[in-house]
Amino acid sequence: MSGRRGKRILSTPRRSDRWLVAATAMMLVFAACAGPVAETEAAGTIEPVNPDLENLGPRDQVLFWTPEQQVAGYRNADLVADARWFEASDDPYPLAPAPQDLSAVTYEVEGETFTVEDYIRDRRIAGLLVVKDDAVVFERYGLGNDENSRWISFSIAKSVVSMLYGAAIADGYIGSVDDPVTRYLPLLAGGGYDEASIKDVLQMASGVGWNEDYADPESDVATLPSPIVEQTRYMAALDRRHPPGEVFNYNTGETNMAGAVLRAAIGNNLSTYLEHKIWGPFGMEADANWLLHEPGGGELGGCCINATLRDYARIGIFAMNGGVLRDGTRVLPEGWMEESTTPSKGYDGYGYLWWLAGDGRFSGIGIFGQYLWMDPDLNTVIVTHSAWPDATSREWSQHRSAVVAALADAVR
Repeated sequence: MSGRRGKRILSTPRRSDRWLVAATAMMLVFAACAGPVAETEAAGTIEPVNPDLENLGPRDQVLFWTPEQQVAGYRNADLVADARWFEASDDPYPLAPAPQDLSAVTYEVEGETFTVEDYIRDRRIAGLLVVKDDAVVFERYGLGNDENSRWISFSIAKSVVSMLYGAAIADGYIGSVDDPVTRYLPLLAGGGYDEASIKDVLQMASGVGWNEDYADPESDVATLPSPIVEQTRYMAALDRRHPPGEVFNYNTGETNMAGAVLRAAIGNNLSTYLEHKIWGPFGMEADANWLLHEPGGGELGGCCINATLRDYARIGIFAMNGGVLRDGTRVLPEGWMEESTTPSKGYDGYGYLWWLAGDGRFSGIGIFGQYLWMDPDLNTVIVTHSAWPDATSREWSQHRSAVVAALADAVR
């Protein structure tokens, strides 16, 4: 697979000046979805038909997309929003084939037994991949996807930003996580972020008030303005509710600020930095892209890298390896991943933009079912691409946690 701007299901050229991209990790405002879609007869596969980008429908929000819009949009985000591309490696990190039929593996939720096959069929799974000891032991696709399909990561991008902070510290662009964020982004000064450090922001514990209710169209996450200057001013005007570092409050706007701080520190785009520090050197197989705040602007720090399932798994391998390349070159500082996955004071289930499950296991999680799960002790990565009907769901999360635990145990 060459990966060079590879297979796209929608091939109509973008016209960026016709689309509005609202810069939040969980809410993108588009002029419309990626075009009408239809369900084929083959196992419920959903494929776009008549992708007419000149006649987009009324403005829609990704948080409230229909199932058909989800599939078309998640798979083709760069066609309906401004994005910056970054290139794959000419020497992909090898993932050896070692297939096992895990479809009959069982798991339990609320006393009822299900199989992996049930999970794939009933939970709107676009891709499920299990990598053990650098070998692909299970790989399945749905909703019209295959190994070449890019899919939106939503907040898994936050965890990538966390690793880029480590690279920036190793390169000397940032002194330490104890530096104040306003040192690098003075536009944040004069408000709730005046006493917040980079560490506070990476742990989502700045103390600044924020409402991340995805079901509320009036919440902060749904009303945050798109252009980065306006967004930074919006964030700077928020009140401080708690002392920095004390209270965890999930805050996508804050991670967009983390992205802006990082761009200011390195003097470069996040996509370019990712390409040259991790994506190319570690050996990602396919080109990928990252959605932007505005045409020609910076990447969303809290959202929206669009990549293949296997390359998300390679991100997980890179993280489990401590940020070291195959040739032994260290990209992240010694101990950075251990520090990043240490429980924070505000919440022991969160580190530096990573979710923590205890016993060394950690995850990147995105809304609507995106998941990157790692167990360094088992040397196992499990990735899912999904199109859940709701941004978050206790029931669907229970199924995901249970099926991941069952798969990990099956390949132990």
